[in-house]
Amino acid sequence: MACLGVFVAYLPVTSVSVSLTSIQSALSTTTSQLSWVSDAFVLPMAAFILTAGVVGDVHGRKKVYLAGLLFSAVGAAVSLTADSVGQLWTGQAISGLGAAALLPTTLALISHAVPDHRERGKFIGFWAMCLMGALAIGGIISGVILAHTSWRWIFLVTIPIALIAFAVSAKLLPESRAPRASRLDWPGQITAMLAITGLVYGVIQGGAGSFTDAEVLVALAVAVVSGVVFVAVERRVEHPMLDLKLFRSPGFTATTLVAMVMFLGMIGFFFVLSLYFGLVQHLDTLAIAWRMLLVTGAALVVSGVAGRFMHKFAPRYMITLGLLLVTAALLTLLSAEADSSFGALSWRLVLLGLGMGLVTTPMTATAVSSVPHPLAGMAAAGNNAFRQIGGALGPAVLGALLTSRSASALPDKLAANGVHGSLTEKLSHAVDEGGLGAVGSVPLGARAGQVYGAVGEAFLEGLRLCLTVSAALTFIAAVLAFVLLRPRANREGTVVRESAAGAPAGREATAGEGAHA
Repeated sequence: MACLGVFVAYLPVTSVSVSLTSIQSALSTTTSQLSWVSDAFVLPMAAFILTAGVVGDVHGRKKVYLAGLLFSAVGAAVSLTADSVGQLWTGQAISGLGAAALLPTTLALISHAVPDHRERGKFIGFWAMCLMGALAIGGIISGVILAHTSWRWIFLVTIPIALIAFAVSAKLLPESRAPRASRLDWPGQITAMLAITGLVYGVIQGGAGSFTDAEVLVALAVAVVSGVVFVAVERRVEHPMLDLKLFRSPGFTATTLVAMVMFLGMIGFFFVLSLYFGLVQHLDTLAIAWRMLLVTGAALVVSGVAGRFMHKFAPRYMITLGLLLVTAALLTLLSAEADSSFGALSWRLVLLGLGMGLVTTPMTATAVSSVPHPLAGMAAAGNNAFRQIGGALGPAVLGALLTSRSASALPDKLAANGVHGSLTEKLSHAVDEGGLGAVGSVPLGARAGQVYGAVGEAFLEGLRLCLTVSAALTFIAAVLAFVLLRPRANREGTVVRESAAGAPAGREATAGEGAHA
């Protein structure tokens, strides 16, 4: 049930990613509005995932798990019937709430059912495979659907899967709770939600307009103040939503930072890559999905293999190697052109997936196993929350960089392609207002070929900037993993060798060991 739950949670991610070009064309959205289609899902997931973990610990993980399945089904139904971008945002937000409920409870269910950290690593490997499987299958399903009907029907697939999982789980899944009593931390929840929302909103709107706009400055100020208040609250309340003592564990701290930085670069890159295939290479959704499958499919295979080798190789080396492979793949993609063939891109995309798959399983297992067992649910929720914060910022940051760089490069590219005068001014104005996709709203006449050639070249300028930033972020994540996950000495000065699951080799972290386990 845990694997089925994470499958439902992540199914919308690539389903929507490969459909962005179709959605933009059908709803006439700007690049900023389009980035909110992704962020409307990720933002509530990041904002409420910690609360969902605590609610599950207190009131029962089965209840929260079932609620997550229902929210996922309802959100998909709202998106399925959307006739405006606002309704699509609403449906995505409801689905994001469902994912927020599913992610911490699925990992907590595994931790409860498999207390031994060595065995747990194998099951977390299966969990990671289902996550990657959802990313792989979602894009292909959407491509087939969009080849025959409207983009709205990509959301239909989630509904029967979620409802079937609900019916089976309601009957067969046992209830579980955390072994110690707790209560909801409303001040922490409110301040965390304000901090995350303010940060993401400020970055998106700042990228679409200017970071000196009043609403952007207010949003970022709210994010900073709320973040400071959140830390102060969590240090004082009796039952914190996120126990800051978790960060005394090097394993948890390292994997949390790595997850946030990696997902900022990777989710943002998937957003940009989908637009590259659609706007520059003019591929249909199914063709885009097959190319994205090279990434997610390779990650799916490797994540399963990584789970089997977690007892032979320390997480420090697996995670670092995976991130370096991702960095190398992103750098090789800098040579991509508008007419790059499938074969020329395929090995780069496979390399990207290999790196991702090598990171996901040991990173998740280390976060859960590097803290005392009673805090495993909170650790899982915390790790996922920071991962989703990075995922929410990814499309916002890279979308802003893409729009800014492409718009600034477009006039020179138009001039180089022989387009001058009033048409250049109209195109520049349209792109400033609505992104590169707005070029289609300007009558081009006989110069359409020249204009679209210039647009493709301008987009490539923005793509290369995004690739460079993503590569830098993943390299930083690799350095963090290598430094923070190194073996450390205990109080007697003896070096503690960590197992691949994150706990000291040869024994399991227990409730009484504290945050240094």
